[in-house]
Amino acid sequence: MTRQKRSHHKLKRAVAPYLYLSPSLLIIGLLMLLPMVTVIAYSFQNSAVLRRDPSFAGLKHYQAIFDDPVFWASLWHTLYFTCMSVIFHMTIGMVFALMLNSDRINPTLRNILRVLYILPWLFTAVIIAVIWRLLLEPNGVVNSILMQIGIIGSKVEWFSSPETALHAVTFANIWAGYPLFMVSLLAGLQGIPKDFYEAADIDGAKAYQKLIFITIPQLMPIIISISLLDFIWTMQVFPLIWITTGGGPIYSTEVLSTYTYKLAFSSYNLSQASASAVVILLISLGLTLFYIRYQKAR
Repeated sequence: MTRQKRSHHKLKRAVAPYLYLSPSLLIIGLLMLLPMVTVIAYSFQNSAVLRRDPSFAGLKHYQAIFDDPVFWASLWHTLYFTCMSVIFHMTIGMVFALMLNSDRINPTLRNILRVLYILPWLFTAVIIAVIWRLLLEPNGVVNSILMQIGIIGSKVEWFSSPETALHAVTFANIWAGYPLFMVSLLAGLQGIPKDFYEAADIDGAKAYQKLIFITIPQLMPIIISISLLDFIWTMQVFPLIWITTGGGPIYSTEVLSTYTYKLAFSSYNLSQASASAVVILLISLGLTLFYIRYQKAR
């Protein structure tokens, strides 16, 4: 084989993978990269979309959203909603995973519990929002039970009160999202060698010591990976909040996603909405880069 043929063969081998990937890369470019670039461009324009020849605005729209107290309230609500959801997703998922992995529970009962615990994962955000609106309305089941056992003395308007609305919608999201952690951690538990626990039994380790020094360290890669992904996904939750509270009352459940939506489709301020969307994009990209670095470090 001549040098020219060898170089031609190497070139074909180098280009071939990209040719196979080209249809997917084209679709990603059209459906993801192009809209992202367009939104970034809109954020630097005056009257974007509404005018045929919008003028350049610089950082004016970013300054406008940073000067808006509702934006900072939305950012705080987003962080609270996201952090509380991730913490309780992980906690509840771990408890249920340990329960389903325990030999002390009857296998038939374990199978029944597995089906029951995973049910929230089968519902869409719209169905979850409707379910919890019915359960938490003033005449709903939750108020009736709490009043009967004496925890509350009168009916609580969970989604209509500024004091309880954010906690209520966070609770609904926690109920909807824990199965992801449960399934992932259960798979991780079943992959831990039993030799570790047998050695711990020989050394006289107690149950909590085995949990702290064997189970959690073995599950830590899964916990960190799923927590980062859950944080990114939860930060962008929109349907659940929009259907239950719409960001109210009095902005008490306003998050970045509903704030951006209202700027775009209620105020028709598409330039500021684009700037807000870019801020969400930058936060998500930062978390994504952190996740990728963690995966590479492993």
